[in-house]
Amino acid sequence: CPLTDKKILLLGAGGAARGVLQSLLAERPAQLVIANRTAAKAVELTLRFSDLGRVSGCGFADLAGRRFDLIVNATAAGLHDAVPPLPDGVLATDGWCYDLMYGKEPTAFVRWGWAQGAAHSLDGLGMLVEQAAESFHLWRGVWPETKPVIEALRAQ
Repeated sequence: CPLTDKKILLLGAGGAARGVLQSLLAERPAQLVIANRTAAKAVELTLRFSDLGRVSGCGFADLAGRRFDLIVNATAAGLHDAVPPLPDGVLATDGWCYDLMYGKEPTAFVRWGWAQGAAHSLDGLGMLVEQAAESFHLWRGVWPETKPVIEALRAQ
């Protein structure tokens, strides 16, 4: 999903969110909003990255009436098979959902994306495999094929 000129919602303001924020802003979205249980923490994170693009922060309760093309879940809610408190309609028509977490079964956030009619609702397994491939390349100088690895893991 090309992210240039899209509206992106990043859920969470901890280490996982910090880890993906620069890459998301590098894609030049029209807007990137960080929403967190504690709005002040989301706003604090925006201050660190505001020189890289249009980024703002808010609490989950402030999302009512807003719509996003991509929603990225970087919260720990999935550890408890839960989803952050999101209002209905926050995902745009043909929007995408991406959960940084992954598991043998679809995560609660992936299931939420399906229920909201997401064009695609994906978990973080692909990101895990791509990070491993990057590390392998750094150590061995060879790029491994990742698609068969992802397919094999999904088939288990």
